[in-house]
Amino acid sequence: MKTSQLLFVCAVIFAAVLGWRLAPALEAALLGPAGEPRVIAARGDLAASEQVTIDLFEQAQESVVFIATSAQARDPFRRRSVEVPRGTGSGFVWDDRGHVVTNAHVIEGASGATVRLADGRAFPASLVGMDPSNDLAVLRLDVPGARPPALPVGRSSDLLVGQSVFAIGNPFGLDLTLTTGVVSALERELPLDRGRVIDGLIQTDAAINPGNSGGPLLDSAGRLIGVNTAIFSPSGASAGIGFAVPVDTVNRVVPQLIARGTYRPPVIGVRVDPRADAMAARRGLSGALVLAVDPGSPAARAGLEPVRMLQDGTMVPRDRIVAVDGLDVTDSDGLRAALDNYDVGDAVTLRVARDGTTREITLSLAAGAS
Repeated sequence: MKTSQLLFVCAVIFAAVLGWRLAPALEAALLGPAGEPRVIAARGDLAASEQVTIDLFEQAQESVVFIATSAQARDPFRRRSVEVPRGTGSGFVWDDRGHVVTNAHVIEGASGATVRLADGRAFPASLVGMDPSNDLAVLRLDVPGARPPALPVGRSSDLLVGQSVFAIGNPFGLDLTLTTGVVSALERELPLDRGRVIDGLIQTDAAINPGNSGGPLLDSAGRLIGVNTAIFSPSGASAGIGFAVPVDTVNRVVPQLIARGTYRPPVIGVRVDPRADAMAARRGLSGALVLAVDPGSPAARAGLEPVRMLQDGTMVPRDRIVAVDGLDVTDSDGLRAALDNYDVGDAVTLRVARDGTTREITLSLAAGAS
């Protein structure tokens, strides 16, 4: 060490012992001029998981839209009706024909809606159809020029608790927000207004807040696996418990909304549930297990029998629907999907299994609740 440097160091130590502040000239000579920017440390490559998330968001963001709704209100001064802001939500592009999917509660009660694309363009939207029972709705835009791409569609029947999910939406009006999490649970039920219940929901801890409703829930491949619909929170903000309508339901309902404007699924009058199917599968039984039969329904007239519950709580399976018009049915979702290919009034032949034997019955489909 040079003599001058040694003197500077000794001066610093001496000043520190006595509690003195270095003179500005001495401080500058020792430490360099004040107010200079810090040297930037090298960052290095992004982690592989970070790059995957970035790529997923960049690919999906153009398909996510911001929805602002309005409602008619009475202007007491002008004595006429005026359009006032009602709320905001999210949605995503379904196809290349300008159809946008969102939640029914986002547009329910609105008199108008404006959809803003990721590139900033905004267009008025018209309502194509709505299914409150599954909290789904379809809007349509007339987009001149380049249209945003539709999201790839995945499956929800093979989801596993713990796999990664990604939610994109517009919480509190902040557009194009990405949150991440995992599938926390499957087959959740959520009570809606007027005594309705929506079942089969995906539960996730990806942050979902007001304004996220109607936005997509994606898997790690960037595929649509659900539509974010609600949160469970005493405060009204995200508490790590969010719910999404599974994409298998969306893929059944949306085509009917586009084609007919409403969703009235053809039914046979039986109650089925994926959880009961899982219980039956553990016993080596396949098909859609009949849990209950609606009185006066086609199933009741055909003599289908539901499970029996013994006094000790043991469930005794009776009828299982294993095929519709010759096409195998492995579970409840398969039964619903098969029936969605028909119209109300159509005749279908069911293959029904019970106690190791099968039989075929033919019945006409009734209209389910819209």
